[in-house]
Amino acid sequence: MLLSLLATSFVVRIDYVRIGLAVAALVALPLVFFREPDVGYGMLVLAILVVNIGILARLWLRDGKVRFSGEEEELRRQHFAGLSPAAARGLIDQGHWISARRGEVLIRENQAAPSLFYLAEGQAAIHCDGAEVGKLSDGALIGEATVLDGAHATGTVLLGSNARLWFVPAAALRAYLAANPGIAGALHEGFARALRGKLASANTRIADRLPIT
Repeated sequence: MLLSLLATSFVVRIDYVRIGLAVAALVALPLVFFREPDVGYGMLVLAILVVNIGILARLWLRDGKVRFSGEEEELRRQHFAGLSPAAARGLIDQGHWISARRGEVLIRENQAAPSLFYLAEGQAAIHCDGAEVGKLSDGALIGEATVLDGAHATGTVLLGSNARLWFVPAAALRAYLAANPGIAGALHEGFARALRGKLASANTRIADRLPIT
């Protein structure tokens, strides 16, 4: 059992699991050495503690060296806050920053989203069956509802102004998450927050349009 935990210490990629292993080993260590002395058992517990603390220290030092530009930091703050600096850096580096012109179509209705977009600056409109049904502005994620599963979009997203965007192609995003499953949960949380924000905005618009009786 302890050998399995020691092996897990070397391969686990989720920081809170590693912290849990280190804490469990720290708690068990005095019990092993002072209550029921067993040198072999104690050395394994000590090895689990040392390995996890060492790897955590290396990861924290690496995170301290990560740097973000102003617009990258804003993207991270709004949508990738659950990721460590290194994980956010790796994810952002899968995408590209571009300047786009008014009138460009980002996503088309009844087609799979080609990319996940972050609207750093600018305005966009959502059209469904030819009618405008919503607006997006600075800080919005676009395509988060369907980019991971490849489902068809329920509306067309059209830029209403010149814009500054970050985007990551859908295939590249799915491949990156498959290779880094530890960040998927935090990314889904960011997507869920973005969708809740859009729902709240839509409800507000509907309420504003209702006649007062």
